[in-house]
Amino acid sequence: MENKNIATLETEIYKADAVAINRLGMYRKLQEMYGTNTAEEYLRQLEEHELYRHDEVGILGKPYCASVTLYPFLFYGNTCIGGTSEAPKNLSSFCGAFINLVFALASQFCGAISTPEFLSYMDYFIRKEYGDDYYQRPDEVVDLSTRHRTMDKVITDAFEQVVYSINQPAAARGNQSCFWNIAYFDQPYFYGMFESFFFPDGTKMHWESVSWLQKRFMRWFNQERKRKLLTFPVETVNLLDNGEDFVDQEWADFVAEMWAEGHSFFVYRSDSVDSLASCCR
Repeated sequence: MENKNIATLETEIYKADAVAINRLGMYRKLQEMYGTNTAEEYLRQLEEHELYRHDEVGILGKPYCASVTLYPFLFYGNTCIGGTSEAPKNLSSFCGAFINLVFALASQFCGAISTPEFLSYMDYFIRKEYGDDYYQRPDEVVDLSTRHRTMDKVITDAFEQVVYSINQPAAARGNQSCFWNIAYFDQPYFYGMFESFFFPDGTKMHWESVSWLQKRFMRWFNQERKRKLLTFPVETVNLLDNGEDFVDQEWADFVAEMWAEGHSFFVYRSDSVDSLASCCR
């Protein structure tokens, strides 16, 4: 909100009225369920900052955060939520349609949109174009244009397209950018989540290439933040714990390495592959 314009004014100017309407709605519901004294106590605690309610400016009942699966996106693109982008066919269309998807979903929620499968699905489209062993040939020139981009450059350009687009102001969110989360997985967490997963063409995920892509994105994003103020995505690494130590020591060491290099992200440490963690559940 540091850059004020007509778009931010249009959202901010009615916030006091929105808060009043939402508080009245909650007051009446509490009064109906628990009586006037409880409803009055609710207002008092809000005013005294003993109680905090998230985003009172949103429409009463509008969802806060959401963690979404991208699986329907593989079949229908954005068409099932009112968009025009059909199912992605290659890396370029995946990135473009994914950006549209995040903006479309973010407009319907007060909080964050988490897409834990983002890098796993990006890996699929990279493999469709460049082969399952693409991660073993990052220095190979794969672009026939005058730029002669290497495999690594094609991939980091895709990172750049998605990250910089989503960090742009969003008209549907009062000129603020979308709040976007992604997840990383160590090997046992990955297999626990996706071992029985199949893409629409019948192929499965590849841990080796997904692991490489996750690490490449983390390194790229850490360096990119030294050049630009990039808030999103918020990142969470999911690590499996056997009760004594991390099961995948390689990924545990990589997390420590990234922290040592100044990267900022969350770690979810669990003794079972039963959930994902970020600010979205």
